[in-house]
Amino acid sequence: MIKSMTGYGSAKGKAGDLEISVELKSVNNRYLDASVRMPRSFLFAEDAVKSAIGRHISRGKVDMFINVDSSAADDMSVKVNEPLLRGYLDAIRLISEKYGLENDLSAVSAARFPDILSVEKKDLDADALSAGIVAIAEEALKDFDAMRQREGEKLCADVLSKLETISSLVETVEREAPKTVEAYQNRLREKMNEVLSSAGVDENRILAEAAIFADRVAVDEETVRLRSHMSQLRTMLAGGSPIGRKIDFLIQEFNREANTIGSKCQNSDIAHVVVELKSEIEKIREQIQNIE
Repeated sequence: MIKSMTGYGSAKGKAGDLEISVELKSVNNRYLDASVRMPRSFLFAEDAVKSAIGRHISRGKVDMFINVDSSAADDMSVKVNEPLLRGYLDAIRLISEKYGLENDLSAVSAARFPDILSVEKKDLDADALSAGIVAIAEEALKDFDAMRQREGEKLCADVLSKLETISSLVETVEREAPKTVEAYQNRLREKMNEVLSSAGVDENRILAEAAIFADRVAVDEETVRLRSHMSQLRTMLAGGSPIGRKIDFLIQEFNREANTIGSKCQNSDIAHVVVELKSEIEKIREQIQNIE
């Protein structure tokens, strides 16, 4: 199934003691342009997250936002500078003994001495956290893919509907094109009758001129190629993403054949059909800009 390039996805989960939330969105882009925004202290997981994005998305401008809530995490520790504390205690005991002062030191007051206590952040297990963040990012990407597939189904149905319209217009061209040659032949016969009424009309001459005209305005090759392109496009749509760029190139061929038919046609009715044909092709071209 084809996928749209635009979409949104989200997921939440835990990596260790951390609460992780992931959101991502994308818009159309010629190539894959992935941006990951996350707290600086977790940038070690950025490359792994981008690799996960690359496994799901082939093109589009993707913005992923990763939020980390560490309020419930037991990642802080308080340490005692024991050598410094012993130095303080020895100094206080010396003062008490030497000057006859009461040593009323308590644990709380000792802890207030400068640099006795320090708060440190525990070392993170980067590999485990990275794997946890990537796992939650994968869930968000699955949600994102589900939305893109729903949009892709709508795009596919719309393109197929327009292909049916194009097929009908091509049938009209194929039906009307021979009438152009017949009308030319009749006009040529009438003109020659007017000019050569007394001498008679050379029917072979008329047939020869009509054959030359028919060769010049024949659009059989173009309509056959158009039908081939339509068949190829249907096959692509049934095959699944990523096909957006391939379809873009194929639609250029659609336009080339339609332009050739328009330049060859000598019939106002066919000219109107060609305008409709090119309009439908342009509508498909606009739609496929959203296909991955």
